[in-house]
Amino acid sequence: QVQLVESGGGLVQAGGSLRLSCAASGRTFSSRVMGWFRQAPGKEREFVAAISWSGGSTYYADSLKGRFTISRDNAKNTVYLQMNSLKPEDTAVYSCAAKTRNWATPQDFLQYAYWGQGTQVTVSS
Repeated sequence: QVQLVESGGGLVQAGGSLRLSCAASGRTFSSRVMGWFRQAPGKEREFVAAISWSGGSTYYADSLKGRFTISRDNAKNTVYLQMNSLKPEDTAVYSCAAKTRNWATPQDFLQYAYWGQGTQVTVSS
């Protein structure tokens, strides 16, 4: 069992930055692929980024490359999402998720068994 708790969301002006954190409980964090997804009102859930169990591999949604960076600290059981140059269209609830260490299709939300409750990010224009 893995429990995930996100933090770091809030209100920011366009062009600003936020760093989201996702703290995980349980002893299996370091063996899991971690992902970030987001969902805006009235829209489908969207893949943001994923990171392998070791942190050696990362994968991003094409539209977010260069602005968002995913990282992890296995000693702290935490995964991060650094978001720069934020735009109003980045407004959404951001959730972290955990799957097995299998790196295949990290963008597929159906592969993730554990989810956090989400944190709201609002970018004002």
